[in-house]
Order: sequence, then structure tokens, then C-alpha cells
Amino acid sequence: RVPRQPPLSPHLQVWRFHLTMLTSILHRVTGVGLYIGALIAAAWAISLASGPDCYATFKALLGSPLGKFVMFGLTVSFFFHLAAGVRHLVWDFGYGLDIKSANASSYAVFGFTAAATLAVWAIAFMAGVV
Repeated sequence: RVPRQPPLSPHLQVWRFHLTMLTSILHRVTGVGLYIGALIAAAWAISLASGPDCYATFKALLGSPLGKFVMFGLTVSFFFHLAAGVRHLVWDFGYGLDIKSANASSYAVFGFTAAATLAVWAIAFMAGVV
């Protein structure tokens, strides 16, 4: 009797890359980005508690072009992770699991992310915060 071979797990050489795959990967990446954002929030609280000089240094760092770029990335990460999380919640209730709906919800995640991020940053610019 010939022993049965266990099935091979699919990998990138087998799967054709598609939008829902990208959305899933970016959901995980933005989750990691939000952990980095939590560290920045902790650094903000520590600098605030450390006195005016330390806080001024922190504000100068976040106000630099690199700091603004990081904050923009965190804003994108927040809204993408939020939208993808809502999408997964809808899936948990058994809706939107067919291919057409899954693709449409991927586009919706990207659209919401772009619109919400641009709205927040436009408001920040108009308010003079950035």
C-alpha cells in the first residue's frame, strides 16, 4: 500500500494575486503600523510628563516633514484598518462573501481610506494645525 501524501499548502506561486488578497495583507500591515502609532502616543505622553523642553522637542520632531509623513501614514493605517475591520465584521455575519461582493468591499475599503484620510488632513490644514 502506498502512503498518502499530505496536501501542499497553497503559496504565492500557486495563487493569482487579486484585490482581496492585497486588502487582507494590508489589513495586517496597518495593524502593525497602529502598534507603532501606540508607541508614538506613549512617547507623546512621556514627553508631556517630562516637562516643557522635552515636549517642545517632541512637537518639533512631529512637526518636521518626516514627522508629518509618519503621522499621515498613521492616519492612512487607522482608516484602512477601521474599514477592513468593519468589512470583516460584515463577513462574520455571513454577508458579502461571494467574489463580486468581496471585490466591491475591497474597493470600498480603499475608497473610504482615501476619502477619510484626505478629509482629516484637509481639515487640519484649514484649521492651521499642520
